[in-house]
Amino acid sequence: MPTLPFLRNTVRLRLTLLYGSLFLVSGTVLLAVTYLLFRNATEGRGVSGPQGAIVGSATSPPSGERLVGGEPGATQEQLRATADQLRAQADQQRAADLRELLIQSGIALAIMAVLSIVLGWIIAGRALRRLRTITTTAREISATNLHQRLALDGPDDELKQLGDTFDGLLARLEAAFRSQRQFVANASHELRTPLARQLALGQLALDDPAATVESLQAAHKRVLAAGREQARLIEALLTLARGEGGLDRHEPLDLAAVTDQVIVRTDTDVAGLGVHLTASVRSAPTSGDPHLVERMVANLVDNALRYNTDHGTVTITTENAAGQATLTVANTGPIVPATEVDRLFQPFQRLNPSRTRQNGGLGLGLSIVHAIATAHDATVTAQPRQGGGMHITVTFPGTHPESEAGD
Repeated sequence: MPTLPFLRNTVRLRLTLLYGSLFLVSGTVLLAVTYLLFRNATEGRGVSGPQGAIVGSATSPPSGERLVGGEPGATQEQLRATADQLRAQADQQRAADLRELLIQSGIALAIMAVLSIVLGWIIAGRALRRLRTITTTAREISATNLHQRLALDGPDDELKQLGDTFDGLLARLEAAFRSQRQFVANASHELRTPLARQLALGQLALDDPAATVESLQAAHKRVLAAGREQARLIEALLTLARGEGGLDRHEPLDLAAVTDQVIVRTDTDVAGLGVHLTASVRSAPTSGDPHLVERMVANLVDNALRYNTDHGTVTITTENAAGQATLTVANTGPIVPATEVDRLFQPFQRLNPSRTRQNGGLGLGLSIVHAIATAHDATVTAQPRQGGGMHITVTFPGTHPESEAGD
């Protein structure tokens, strides 16, 4: 048997019962107080005897009372009997009045209790209307319509703040889903290219009727090179996913020490590319994942070296300014339009795809930088340099409180 809507165990029903119970308790207390006040007010009131004589209070004992202004010729006993009769009538009248007051007040309380339940049901429904809107919208939203928002109106109360929080959550989920779909599509395309190259090289080597040891070795080397390219791409994708996943804990680190290690490893590349590297490394303490921060610095330096001009320059600076650790990497290179800067920080986005592939780039370097910086609550500022090249600054917050608690 289906349950009636208003009999289901809902917040609206509980609020209605709460409102009704509070009104009933308050009304009962008010009725009791009114009853006691009325009874006390009428308890010591005098009673009028024959010809307006005051024969005493309704509750005073008959002995020792003084009767004044009795009828002419009336004996003392008759006057006392008359007074007792009047006193009894007064007691009966007072009891009847109290009983009538109690009955009428009880009827009024019952009527108002029912009315309070009805009004409580209506008020609870109006108060929970926006909450029902949140529930209904949450049920309708899926991965295909994350753009939908509650957009609650009304006063800035707790329900409005809940709706705004839910809208913010939907916005973050929409951005995450959009980024994931784009990432999967781009990654599938990028992984398919070296795989197709491997298959083509292997098939051509097998189908060559005049294949020699030398030709097979050359084909094998090209297959290995394509495999290494796949390995680099997969490693970069894993690093990007790790950076976008956030950090579980923070460790104290110094950008200067991390940058020094990266510079030492790139000395050979600097000499081979013919680029002049200048470093001004000062202590810049912060906190985070040392391995991810090292990869971020390495990507910035590698990007500055690869996309440079002949006999170009790379300048690296670390410093601590106003309690914030900053890393700056500036390089000469091709001219970068200001409108293209933000796009370069998206996965697999290149300024010049042919030049990037020739230099061995995957189109993930700056997107990994952005993901790692976001995971560390750092900000990335990139500006094109006049004459070509980029000027990129990563600003980290001071030592994270969790780093001290986790040690």
